[in-house]
Amino acid sequence: MAAPMLRGCCLGRCWALACIDSGSRHGRGAATGFTSSGKRGQSFVAQQPLLTAQKSRKGEHKWAAVVGLEIHAQIASNSKLFSGSQVHFAAPPNSLVSFFDASLPGTLPVLNRRCVEAAVMTGLALNCHINKKSLFDRKHYFYADLPAGYQITQQRLPIAVNGSLAYSVSVGKKWRQVITKTVRIKQIQLEQDSGKSLHDELQSQTLIDLNRAGVGLLEVVLEPDMSCGEEAATAVRELQLILQALGTSQANMAEGQLRVDANISVHHPGEPLGVRTEVKNLNSARFLARAIDYEIQRQINELENGCEILNETRSFDYKLGCTVPMRDKEGKQDYRFMPEPNLPPLLLYDTASLPAGADPQQVINIDRIREQLPELPSKTREKLIQQYGILPEHSFALLNEVGLLEFFQNVIKETRAEPKKVTSWVLNIFLGFLKQRNLAVNESPVTPSVLAELLNLLDRKVISSAAAKQVFEELWRSKGKTPSQIVSERKLELMQDEEALERVCHTVMEGHPQVVMDMKRGNPRAINKLIGLVRKVTHNRADPTVIKEILEKQLSS
Repeated sequence: MAAPMLRGCCLGRCWALACIDSGSRHGRGAATGFTSSGKRGQSFVAQQPLLTAQKSRKGEHKWAAVVGLEIHAQIASNSKLFSGSQVHFAAPPNSLVSFFDASLPGTLPVLNRRCVEAAVMTGLALNCHINKKSLFDRKHYFYADLPAGYQITQQRLPIAVNGSLAYSVSVGKKWRQVITKTVRIKQIQLEQDSGKSLHDELQSQTLIDLNRAGVGLLEVVLEPDMSCGEEAATAVRELQLILQALGTSQANMAEGQLRVDANISVHHPGEPLGVRTEVKNLNSARFLARAIDYEIQRQINELENGCEILNETRSFDYKLGCTVPMRDKEGKQDYRFMPEPNLPPLLLYDTASLPAGADPQQVINIDRIREQLPELPSKTREKLIQQYGILPEHSFALLNEVGLLEFFQNVIKETRAEPKKVTSWVLNIFLGFLKQRNLAVNESPVTPSVLAELLNLLDRKVISSAAAKQVFEELWRSKGKTPSQIVSERKLELMQDEEALERVCHTVMEGHPQVVMDMKRGNPRAINKLIGLVRKVTHNRADPTVIKEILEKQLSS
């Protein structure tokens, strides 16, 4: 491949924490406590009309909402996009900053091969056309955590264009009917991240951390094909799963590795599009949905009250549940885009166009990356439904939690229990315990082997379902113990002596003649009450199915 040259990883140099007086910041608003600044810049989303309409109140005109997204995903790479500085979350401030990251005179960018490969792989997974020639540009704007005064991006000719992202939304609350929708992808471009600003209101100063400056980003621009917060959040969640499956981004929203800007407007169907607002730096799918739905309703209320919508940037206050103004966009900023003079065009090849004798370390083969594409989440869900007969909503749940699918499959390998029973235990009981304790799957004290052993005991009818739940609770408290040991110690085995169980049933029936009469009259609740009474006497050690058979037999005799 022609220049720019591609590189591997090397370590950056350390820089002290920079301090900038807040009085030097013009037009950014007053600082309020310690907050971190996010991504800034011009929107690339061109609005298109939608046919989907918001529900209107009686007597009102219908409103159509238009939602487009710009998603910034941090590339999973050991070093930054144009320098050898390491990338590490929560490192000490300014400990991962090279001369280039700090924009010292005479430093030049060297393109990271890993970042280019990640962009190509992501583009292929999202059905994009990969441009064999793409260009880098400088986007100029001043901000304290952008030392160079410009960002290197791909404004003119990005690396990937014209893709699509399919996502599924449910009709109703229980996913009984799933509809697949598609949002168009305008482009995917490589660009640098900015540093991080911490505004200290008490000291009237701003602290700058450049650890994040120069980290490689994939900006994925989604066309405005969505009409509500749920659709946008579902599309972002699907993209997050795809990036994680590809390994191109960890896409951890809590760590700022996936940030979303939403462009929102409303209009009457058949009329020109309305003025849009942009809600910046949303780092949670739930907050994204809430922010969009709030902003749609806010704009409708404003227009119906005779007010105008301002073309402005807003942020979402998750505590108040509303969007608040940041700055207006009426005076369009001139970013003075220009070609990046220190980076020649980025050239990619396929097998047919690969130059003879080319250095493999300096050439990126699109077809070779295509061959390395892993199974995508949509295909995985299809296989789960076909292989195990589980419901569509269960397939989504298994993929939505990091590590849960692997846990589920390992349990399946080691148990004789039916897949549906395993699914129920993993999603309802196991995942419930994790959520209560705020633990990740890999932090669970219950391993797949241990859960498989417990389900085997249940499948062989050694213990009842109620006893199995008691054993599971004990497994969280007693590390190192096996389910069999807990069952033995607490005497939780099911009664195997059928004659003894018959005597218990007979005694219970004699002690509750009215319930027996109700049972004879066909009251379905009566037999359930008798089963409960027998289980209470046996300390839940009797199988409800066997109890029912004995009760019905004694009733008919």
